[in-house]
Amino acid sequence: MEKVIEILNRMQADGVFEKFAIGGGIAAIYYLEPYQTDDIDVFISPVLVGQSGLVSLEPIYSYLEKLGYLPVKEGVLIEDWPVQFVPTFAAVQEEAIARARRVEYGGTHTFIFSAEHLGAELLRSGRLKDQVRVIDLIESKKMDMNVFRDIISRHGLTEKWKELVTRYELEE
Repeated sequence: MEKVIEILNRMQADGVFEKFAIGGGIAAIYYLEPYQTDDIDVFISPVLVGQSGLVSLEPIYSYLEKLGYLPVKEGVLIEDWPVQFVPTFAAVQEEAIARARRVEYGGTHTFIFSAEHLGAELLRSGRLKDQVRVIDLIESKKMDMNVFRDIISRHGLTEKWKELVTRYELEE
């Protein structure tokens, strides 16, 4: 995975995208017990817009193709890791990138969502496996619950939070 991080840092330095942060399963593994995940979710900002006015990942794919990395069903295969580039579309994702934690991996650095922003993004997505990860983050005590509550309040996720609390009988 260190090679993937090196490529991401190089892409940022070369201006392929302005900012990025790793979210999803890999970020969750940073805070929780390791588990199986299929890919690396790289959230990018700002969104790249093509000539059509629509989001375009073409500059990313072109850049990586020149390095010998080709698209696969899940994104782009970089050193045996499927990497999905996720253009931000929600304010909580933008904030998660802006406030990402700089962490060391091997001999290099990368950016990952804070535990609180990861929890909020997982809550926003609403998938069952993501709800379970939110609960795991809470139980691990890796999240500052006051910060988490502030994030979900500012990003309109309070109702989803209440539903999760009710469904899983969590302490609010």
